[in-house]
Amino acid sequence: MTARLVRFRQVDVFTSTPFRGNPLAVVFDADSLGDDDMRTIARWTNLSETTFLCTPTDPDADYRVRIFTPGGELPFAGHPTLGTAHAFIESGATPRTPGRLVQQCGVGRIALRRQADGWAFAAPPARVAPLAEHDYPALEAALRTAAIDFDAPPCAVDNGAPWLVVRLKSADACIGLAPDPALLEALTRRCGTHGLAAYAPHPAGGPATFEIRCLMTGGLTGGGLGEDPVTGSANAALAGLLALQQRRPGPVYTARQGTAIGRDGRIRVEYDDAAGAIWIGGSTVTVVDGTFRLPG
Repeated sequence: MTARLVRFRQVDVFTSTPFRGNPLAVVFDADSLGDDDMRTIARWTNLSETTFLCTPTDPDADYRVRIFTPGGELPFAGHPTLGTAHAFIESGATPRTPGRLVQQCGVGRIALRRQADGWAFAAPPARVAPLAEHDYPALEAALRTAAIDFDAPPCAVDNGAPWLVVRLKSADACIGLAPDPALLEALTRRCGTHGLAAYAPHPAGGPATFEIRCLMTGGLTGGGLGEDPVTGSANAALAGLLALQQRRPGPVYTARQGTAIGRDGRIRVEYDDAAGAIWIGGSTVTVVDGTFRLPG
């Protein structure tokens, strides 16, 4: 059987230190790969997402990307967007516009810009649906906590990767969450989301403005409950929700994610009111650069 050599990079997103952020596999020259190939590779890498760089069909895009979890394809995800941009440029590609990129993906065009610590993407539009108040007891039971801050109503936010966004009263309560997997999966399924994004404010002078945890359920994990180390889509959902609820902490804020599972992801969020955009950014570092063999 003849094997094909396929170029790929494995990068760590939302960190400048390898093994502290969220890993992503980026597969190059993927036009010749079929859906089954992409599913097989994504299951084999066993990462939260694997991306496939393809030739754009949109004349304004720098590249087209397809995003796969071990369980299936996503129209958009945040850390794959930043990691793919990093790998694309590091491979020697030249942006159409210096310091800017346009990614074509399942939700359409995503704008990216270079910033001091890497790349940032413009959060895509989101649909927001408040959680029904009669589901509040079910949420408390699923999270097994009385520390939910219902003054900020929990909402399902869908920007291509749907999350149930819930505010807790303290960063310690967020880090200490120990949810009931079955109850949480049942609740997120009713809400039509892939999981729950819990967040809470740090005290002034803390390591970041907010602590974030993203608990994944059902199809996103291929079954069972998982935790995403650092999540661009959920941070974009949170940033939009903070603005909608008039709770944004300022024109720029930071978030820390992954603490509970031994990571140290750092996210920078900037509200660009003049352009009507919210930029989600952070560092990316390459950990593996090479090829793998795909059976012919």
